[in-house]
Amino acid sequence: MAISSIHTVLLPVSVVKLGAPARLSARRSSVGEWRSVSTLSGARPLVYAKAKQRGESVEEDRVPIEDQLASAESDDEPPFVHFDERDFAGTACVPVYVMLPLGVIDMNSEVVEPDELLDQLRTLKSVNVDGVMVDCWWGIVEAHTPQVYNWSGYKKLFHMIRHLGLKIQVVMSFHECGGNVGDDVHIQLPQWVREIGQTNPDIYFTDREGIRNSECLTWGIDKQRVLRGRTALEVYFDYMRSFRGEFDEFFEDKIITEIEVGLGPCGELRYPSYPAQHGWKYPGIGEFQCYDKYLMKSLKEAAEVRGHSFWGRGPDNTESYNSTPHGTGFFRDGGDYDSYYGRFFLNWYSRVLIDHGDRVLSMANLAFEGNCIAAKLSGIHWWYKTASHAAELTAGFYNPSNRDGYGPIAAMLKKHDAALNFTCVELRTLVQHEDFPEALADPEGLVWQVLNAAWDANIPVASENALPCYDREGYNKILENAKPLNDPDGRHLSCFTYLRLNSTLLESQNFVEFERFVKRMHGEAVSDLGLLPRTQETKLE
Repeated sequence: MAISSIHTVLLPVSVVKLGAPARLSARRSSVGEWRSVSTLSGARPLVYAKAKQRGESVEEDRVPIEDQLASAESDDEPPFVHFDERDFAGTACVPVYVMLPLGVIDMNSEVVEPDELLDQLRTLKSVNVDGVMVDCWWGIVEAHTPQVYNWSGYKKLFHMIRHLGLKIQVVMSFHECGGNVGDDVHIQLPQWVREIGQTNPDIYFTDREGIRNSECLTWGIDKQRVLRGRTALEVYFDYMRSFRGEFDEFFEDKIITEIEVGLGPCGELRYPSYPAQHGWKYPGIGEFQCYDKYLMKSLKEAAEVRGHSFWGRGPDNTESYNSTPHGTGFFRDGGDYDSYYGRFFLNWYSRVLIDHGDRVLSMANLAFEGNCIAAKLSGIHWWYKTASHAAELTAGFYNPSNRDGYGPIAAMLKKHDAALNFTCVELRTLVQHEDFPEALADPEGLVWQVLNAAWDANIPVASENALPCYDREGYNKILENAKPLNDPDGRHLSCFTYLRLNSTLLESQNFVEFERFVKRMHGEAVSDLGLLPRTQETKLE
């Protein structure tokens, strides 16, 4: 493998040389105004995409960046700034997928605005995106009657995607959509499940105050026959098996490259510990979600086995969703999280999470017969610089400063030959410190810990951005994590999935940056390495 390097560009004197690497951003300027993000070449992405669809040549219309530099030498205002930027030409190809809109299929199982979607997919294909990710919502497919599945809309969608030569990552979405950051549609759990929940609300995760969370089913009913005679595991398996049979041709033709199995809220393997719909705000520590009767029974049984039946309860000094670690008796430095009881409780709480993933992925391997499966972990980076890592603890990741909480999860995934999909690879610790210094966040440290835990377990690692990303700074951070510099083992991400296809991404400047990012992820050279249009704001590290 070629070793990537830091590229230095020799520029005309009219181009400003910055003395340190620049952090590129569309953040608020020093005078309190938002600066627009401009482009090297105007609205060319959509124009070129349309031309390519018609089979027309577009190369003659392109203005090479060298010509732009030469023609600008006589201008009073230098058009570009120079900064140090790694050259990824010749590095390993990391496939790039793009998540489709959450509501691409409506509640009647029909493709929403198919003509517009087709144009957007063609635009993605024009810049050599490898494929797309599609959520297959349980609440749409098995909406009204148990074991009656309606895949018609997804079949139409998949045929559209295949016709364009794109691959598909599929998410088995056993959760509700709506109420979380980035959710722009509301897709509930199936109606027949919600009817059960009206008479037995303990099928949902529950906090200490007894507030139910209907985003997904509690893991306490994985083996309980409370869903019209079926356990939750059987419900998940039947759904996955139905999908496998209905879309057999897409598996046989290698159009479907991976199945990401939903394991919790937002499809992630975690407890719903920080629900916005219950008042949580960043950077609150969240709350433990184990107070339904099924998980409480499990906790009491574990305490009795341990010989301390009075430990069969949740901690009573964790305060509330928006508390800080140092404002609680449990999570503060030297707090009860590291007591004998605290270690017992957190071991049990995190083990329930790992056991749930273990059981569902076993069912997934049975349903998908050797096809690639994956699980998604959320990047809970706030309070990472504290001893307790409180936000991770309430989400089920037993990862305080004196314990590795991600190694056991990676080992469980390895058991099932499952890939790990991780978020927040675009975030920089310094930016988080500037924007939310009170959060004591460290996304870079968290990403490095999780990636290495997965690589040490020898499982494929994929990733996605946690928040919308349209700028050079965010893309460069993703590239750094995707292809670590001078890694002696040549490790890199198995693929990257961009969140998400929308009209903002397709705006001219944003799409220029995205096309450039795709090229670099694929290991291709770019002509403007180390150059940034002056109209983009720059800020020194």
